Amino acid sequence: MTFIESVTLEVADPTAANRFYTAFGLGTQVRLRASEAPTTGFRGFTLSLTVSQPATVNGFIGAALDVGATPLKPAAKSFWGYGGVIQAPDGTIWKVATSARKDTGPATRQIDEIVLLLGVADVAASKRFYVDRGLTVAKSFGRKYVEFATPSSPVKLALYGRRALAKDVGVPVDGTGSHRLVLGGDAGSFTDPDGFAWETTMLTPAL
Repeated sequence: MTFIESVTLEVADPTAANRFYTAFGLGTQVRLRASEAPTTGFRGFTLSLTVSQPATVNGFIGAALDVGATPLKPAAKSFWGYGGVIQAPDGTIWKVATSARKDTGPATRQIDEIVLLLGVADVAASKRFYVDRGLTVAKSFGRKYVEFATPSSPVKLALYGRRALAKDVGVPVDGTGSHRLVLGGDAGSFTDPDGFAWETTMLTPAL
């Protein structure tokens, strides 16, 4: 099974970005790399934090806003649970969400799961591309959504239509230039059909 070792965000100022992500509640889960690659508009992906309850959602979003994030969608209840969307100062879009509708205790800083959602032009074609490179499908909903089984990875990988993803997080779909995102793992170095880059990384032994 292909292993996703890391997700690297390419940012203009790694020191400033590191301060933001430390305050936001992320330390080692994502990596940062200096880049001046041109990029405009929607970069075609989002990162999500799945947490246990609404109070924890509010805590993460509040911490992000306090250190310079821009609100895209305020935290609110929906048919699937509770969540909101912010944009980090480096431009990365983050969703913080829970399937719970009510709090069962005090807010924590516990992250249950990090999900990288790639917005792609053709979900079925991208699914085939990744299956051919060793990823195993965990969930698939036709041409709308695919989630891969990466149980030992720090970040879960999923595919969604680019237009649908932009609508979900409340931004225009248009965007040009670099994704400013690099995935690291054991599948080799390549670029997928939508321009997302992968590189070979040394795997961290399981604890």
